[in-house]
Amino acid sequence: MRLHVIAVGRQKPGPLKDVESLYAKRIKFPLTIREVEERRKLSPAEMKEREGDLLLAALPKGAMLVALDGRGTALSSTGLAEKLGAWRDSGADPAFVLGGAEGLADAVLKAAKFKLSLGTMTWPHLLARGMLLEQLYRAQQILDGHPYHRE
Repeated sequence: MRLHVIAVGRQKPGPLKDVESLYAKRIKFPLTIREVEERRKLSPAEMKEREGDLLLAALPKGAMLVALDGRGTALSSTGLAEKLGAWRDSGADPAFVLGGAEGLADAVLKAAKFKLSLGTMTWPHLLARGMLLEQLYRAQQILDGHPYHRE
């Protein structure tokens, strides 16, 4: 199984990038992080659509799109580990897609095979990346029977 994280925005050097790098290095599955960005000044609706186009274009061929969306399914860490294990066992290559400040375009949400919520709170999209990577690392450790995760 290959993991992909495709996100809107460039993570600048600093604490958020450090957290992202820390957990990305710990993940044993092959991991690719792709950043997409639209630099033109567009209306919020146009920006959301344009970012959606960029995210879909960056999706690797054959990857299973997992959209991070507040209206998606909220899983416990153990639940995410079970989901990740099922994807691994089925040969799926999940691509976790994170939108920008305006969220994900409808086209991305419609293309998603699974919608994952990090909870009902609103999180800045750049912070959500580190949170996702930590949870993917945690899921890996749960699947390996490692004591990193405590119930």
